[in-house]
Amino acid sequence: MTKKEEREAKKLEKLRQEKERMHEMFAYERKYGQYHYICGVDEVGRGPFAGPVVAAAVILPKDCDILYLNDSKKISEKKRDILYDEIYEKAVAVGIGMASEKVIDEINILQATYKAMQSAIEKLEVVPDLLLNDAVTIPEISIPQVPIIKGDAKSASIAAASIVAKVTRDRMMKEYDAVYPGYQFARNKGYGTKAHIEAIRAQGICEIHRRTFVKKYI
Repeated sequence: MTKKEEREAKKLEKLRQEKERMHEMFAYERKYGQYHYICGVDEVGRGPFAGPVVAAAVILPKDCDILYLNDSKKISEKKRDILYDEIYEKAVAVGIGMASEKVIDEINILQATYKAMQSAIEKLEVVPDLLLNDAVTIPEISIPQVPIIKGDAKSASIAAASIVAKVTRDRMMKEYDAVYPGYQFARNKGYGTKAHIEAIRAQGICEIHRRTFVKKYI
C-alpha cells in the first residue's frame, strides 16, 4: 500500500468511527422516536462575571446527517463556527434566548437560566413535542421534558443547542470587548480569569458586569 493509499484508508476509518459515534449521539432521539419534533435545549454562560446567559433550542430533522456534534467545550472555535452554520442550514428550527446581567443580578443565575431557556423555546418557529435538556427540568413549560446529565455529550440535539448557544455568546463577548476595552472580553468571554479580576480592581466594573458575581472584587 502506498503512503497516499494509507492516508486515504486512515481518513475512511476516521470517518467510519465518526459515523458510529454520531449514531450513538442519536440514541435518545431514537428512543423517543414516537415524537415528531424533538428539541435539544442547552445554555452557555452561567459562570462568567460579565454578559448574559444564553440558551439555544434546536430541532434537528429525523434524517439529520450532521457529523462532529459534541459538547461545545470539546470542539475548537473554528469547528464550532463551521457547525453553527451547518446547524442553521439543516435544522428544522432554532431558537435563541437570553437573560441579561441585570436579570441575573435581580433573580439569580438559575432562574435567569430558566428564563433564557423558556425564551429560546418560545422563539422556535415549530412547536416541539419533546424537550431533551442538558441536566435540568425547565419550569412553566407544558411540553414533556427529559433531563439528561451531561446531555451535550450524549444527545445530538442538545449538542447542537450547546454549539449554537456558545457561538452566539462568544461573538457577543467579542463585540463587547470593543465597547468595554481593558477587560479582555474577547479572550476570557467574561469569565473570572486572573487578568479580568486585575482589570476590575484597576478600572472598576462596567455596564455588563454581574454585580452579584463581582462584589468581592470591587
